Amino acid sequence: MRHWISDWDNAYANGINIPQGDRWPAAWVEPAQQYREALSAEGRAKLGLVYGGKPRNRFDLFLPESRPAGLMVFVHGGFWIGLDNSYWSHFARGALERGYAVAMPSYTLAPESRIADITIEIGRAIEAAAEEVEGPIRLIGHSAGGQLVTRMISATSPLPETVRGRIANVVSLSGVHDLRPLMNTKMNEKQRIDRDEAYRESPALLEPMPNARVTCWVGAAERSEFVRQNALLASIWKGLGAETEAVEEPDKHHFNVLDGMTDPNHPLMEALFS
Repeated sequence: MRHWISDWDNAYANGINIPQGDRWPAAWVEPAQQYREALSAEGRAKLGLVYGGKPRNRFDLFLPESRPAGLMVFVHGGFWIGLDNSYWSHFARGALERGYAVAMPSYTLAPESRIADITIEIGRAIEAAAEEVEGPIRLIGHSAGGQLVTRMISATSPLPETVRGRIANVVSLSGVHDLRPLMNTKMNEKQRIDRDEAYRESPALLEPMPNARVTCWVGAAERSEFVRQNALLASIWKGLGAETEAVEEPDKHHFNVLDGMTDPNHPLMEALFS
């Protein structure tokens, strides 16, 4: 059966296509704040650490109960035009309970920043977090954050070699790996993606760095474009020598697909820490 997309805005619209989807991202605010406050009370949270000169160049660092076994960095989504790191703090739980420190950066949003500039900012954030915590680094990003973390392990990564060499594994969670379709959406009035930037910043159009490992994880109940984008990177990078896997988690949509991050033994966490 032939299929084509006539409404690109709807193809990438999550909330209106999920029952009670308008609950998110507000549903994350309270649990995230409570978790931050609990870790702060235990002396296990360093909030607002600086990694650059712009107002949003900050990251929160959460620490496990004992000496960290390594570092996990979570990069949030929001189509590069919305949200910040404060919505997601409670999703650090699974990694913390596995003994890893967790860094969660914010970044300068479009249209103030181009996606290429956000890429550089995330590279600096990871580098700054890596200076705080020794050991292997594992990256996970959601939606737009999936593009940003896989961009970190592309051949044109902004990360220095010393940090690249510490990256043990990456998970792109509902990631957007080819930016060209987004040029057809109204969101692009703020994103300002053009053809040149799409080719420079789309992981699916780039080569992976040597020894790259990535799991592309998506909810099986997500919009078909996110399912397609998920399979796309895993397929292309496998053909370019990377170790890849594509997973469609049953009964999960674009928002509750994150829930596995709160459970140290969830298959999502097993994939990241394999």
